[in-house]
Amino acid sequence: MKQCEIWYADLNPVRGSEQQGFRPVVIISGNMLNQYLKTVIACPLTTKIKGYKGNIILKPTVKNGLLKDSEILIFHIRSISKERLIRKIGNISKVQLDELKQGLDDILRY
Repeated sequence: MKQCEIWYADLNPVRGSEQQGFRPVVIISGNMLNQYLKTVIACPLTTKIKGYKGNIILKPTVKNGLLKDSEILIFHIRSISKERLIRKIGNISKVQLDELKQGLDDILRY
């Protein structure tokens, strides 16, 4: 499990307004952390595009393995157990990761 990978994850059970269900997530934690811990830091994706500031919209490609346009919900960032990760489906690019980091910086700053 490496940074920039997209995996299907089982996010249930949840509480309150957390993203739930069996859905893609993108791993954003660094590879050193991913190698040694039993958790990863990830952002869930949704096909219900809202276009929130800072979120990235991914179009389906062979590289990312998505079937529909999907929005990375950076404000739903969370640490999840690797046991929740079911199957790798693809990757985001380095440019998309940089955009995601900028979006995180924006929501943490303001």
